[in-house]
Amino acid sequence: MFDLFSWSHIVILLVIALVVVGPKDLPRLMHMAGKWAGKARAMANEFRKSFDEMARQAELDELRKEIEDLKKNNPITDITNSMSEMQASIDTPVPAPAEPAGETAAQATPPLEDNIEPRSGEFEVTQSVPAKEPSTP
Repeated sequence: MFDLFSWSHIVILLVIALVVVGPKDLPRLMHMAGKWAGKARAMANEFRKSFDEMARQAELDELRKEIEDLKKNNPITDITNSMSEMQASIDTPVPAPAEPAGETAAQATPPLEDNIEPRSGEFEVTQSVPAKEPSTP
């Protein structure tokens, strides 16, 4: 509280005030000085509170802005919108492609070769069913 003066300075000031003002009016002077100090503290506290409130309000405004930006640029919303668009495109009937005149689907596809050997590291897939192992009782 008394960072400006040391205890020796305060004692010197009190002695000077006692000599200048006198012992009769010194209590009244100290009472007035105390009231002024109280008013100064109240004003400082009010200023500090209003400054803190403005800082809090600025932080809240900034947070609100960030939340609005996140709502606008939300990747989940983008995914949901794209999925709903895909669902809408799936639900709409797609017209079948027109077949060329004179060709059927079997004629349009090339025949598969039956004698394809597997490459190295690959296994040959067969159509046979594996034999069942005898069960032991």
